[in-house]
Amino acid sequence: MWCLQLLSILLIATSALGAEEDVLELSDSDFDSRLAEYETALVMFYAPWCGHCKRLKPEYAKAAEDLIRNDPPVTLVKVDCTEAGKETCNKHSVRGYPTLKIFRNGEFSQEYKGPREANGIVRHMKTQVGPASKELKSVATLETFLASEKESVVIGFFEKESDLKAAFFKLADKLRERVQFGHSSYEDVLKHQGVSDAVILFRPAHLKNKFEPNSVTYSGPAETADLNDFVFKHFHGLVGVRKSDNQRDFKSPLVVVYYGVDYVKNPKGTNYWRNRVLKVAKEFEGTVNFAISPNTEFTHELNEFGIEFAQTDKPKVAARDANEKKYVLKEEFTPENLLNFVNDVLAGKLEAYIKSEPVPESQDGSVTVAVAKNFDEVVVNNEKDTLIEFYAPWCGHCKKLAPTYDELAEKLKDEDVAIVKMDATANDVPSTFDVRGFPTIYWAPKNKKNAPVTYDGGRELDDFIKYIAKEATTELKGWDRSGKPKADKTEL
Repeated sequence: MWCLQLLSILLIATSALGAEEDVLELSDSDFDSRLAEYETALVMFYAPWCGHCKRLKPEYAKAAEDLIRNDPPVTLVKVDCTEAGKETCNKHSVRGYPTLKIFRNGEFSQEYKGPREANGIVRHMKTQVGPASKELKSVATLETFLASEKESVVIGFFEKESDLKAAFFKLADKLRERVQFGHSSYEDVLKHQGVSDAVILFRPAHLKNKFEPNSVTYSGPAETADLNDFVFKHFHGLVGVRKSDNQRDFKSPLVVVYYGVDYVKNPKGTNYWRNRVLKVAKEFEGTVNFAISPNTEFTHELNEFGIEFAQTDKPKVAARDANEKKYVLKEEFTPENLLNFVNDVLAGKLEAYIKSEPVPESQDGSVTVAVAKNFDEVVVNNEKDTLIEFYAPWCGHCKKLAPTYDELAEKLKDEDVAIVKMDATANDVPSTFDVRGFPTIYWAPKNKKNAPVTYDGGRELDDFIKYIAKEATTELKGWDRSGKPKADKTEL
C-alpha cells in the first residue's frame, strides 16, 4: 500500500514537473533573442515571493502544456523580476506581480487581460493566433480538433457559399475570444459528417453522457444573432461546468451542485456525480439551469449560502430562483432529494435562505443598524428619507468615515431622515443596491425606495448636510435647501 501511495505521489510530481518544463524561463541575457524566435508568446513577469504569482504558476504551467501543442503553437514564458530579469522587467514597465503581456516575434503586442486559470488562458490565447475559425482539411484533422478541445466547439460544414456560411464567419469573429470555431468545405469531411450546409455544436468528449446528444445541429434562420443564441443555449449542455471565468454564462433560475470537480485528476469521480445531476436536470430542461462547480473555487459562494465545506463531504446544493432568492438543500445529496428540492423551490414551498446577523435587540446609537432580516423595517418601510452606508469591518475608509457618519446621525436625529449602516460582508444586500466596494452609500427617498441613488459626494459632515438638505423630500427643519442653518439652528 505504501509503495502504491509513493508511486502515486511520484506520478503527480512528474506530471507537474512536465507541465512546468513547458514554460520557458528567460532572463536579461536571452530575453530579446529567444523571444524573437516565437510567433506568439505570453510572458509572465513575476516575483518568487508574490502570493498571486504562486497561485498562478500551476495554472500557467497547465496552460503551457496545452498551448505548446496548439496549431499554431503559443509559447508561455516567465521572467523573474527580482533576479536575472530585473532589467527586462524595468524595460517593459512592470509595476506589479504577476504582470502578463503578449509578444509577437519578440515585440510587445498587448497587455494580457484574459482569465488566470488554465482553461481560460488556453482559450484566450488560442484566439490570439490564426483566423477566428480553423479550417479542417480532412476527417483526421476534424477528429483531432474535436479530441483536443476541452469545451464545446462550433463547426460549420459548407459545400458552397451560402447565407449560413456568411453568418457563421461573422459569429466566429464576434466570439473568437469565447468559443472555438472550425469549418470545412472538403468533400470527404462533408461526406463523413453527412451534411452539405450546416452548423453543428459538438460537446467535448469528457462531458458526453446518455441524457443529451453529443452534438446539436442548428436549424434556425441564417442570421448571426439567431446563431449566437443557439450557441449559448447549448454551449454548456444540461449540466455545465461552472467556473470562475464563465460563471456569468449561467442565469437564474439556477441550481448549482458543489463538489470536487476536477476533470484532470479525477474525471471518473467528477462524472459520477455529474451523471446523477444530469438525471434530474433532464426533468427540468428548458425551465431551470443546472451546473456543477468545484467547491474549492467557490468557497466564498458556499459561505454566502451558509454552507460549510469540507473536501470529504458529498456534494452540496444551492439554488437561486428567478427572483434571485437563495435556497439550500438541507438533506444529503441524492438524485431523489435533488428532484424534490427543485420542485419545492419552483412551487414556492421553501423558505429562502437569508445571510444575516441577528436583529439588534436595541438601537441605542444615532446611526440605525440594518441587517438582512430587518432591512425592510429600517430602510424600505421606515417612511423616511434614508441615507444608508454599506461597509466592511476591515475597510480603512469605512473606519475613517465612522465618526463623521455618527455625527451626521446625531445632527439629524430630529429630522425626517434615517441614517443607516449595514455590514455588507455579514448580510445579504438587496438586489436594488449594487455594492462593489466599501463604503458604498445610497440615498433612498421615502417615496422612491425602489429606486435608490448612489451618493458620490464628499465625505465631510458639511458635504452630507448640503446633499440631504437639497434632496430631502420635505425641507429639513434645521437647514434650508442650500444647506445653510436656519435662524433657530446653531452653527455647525
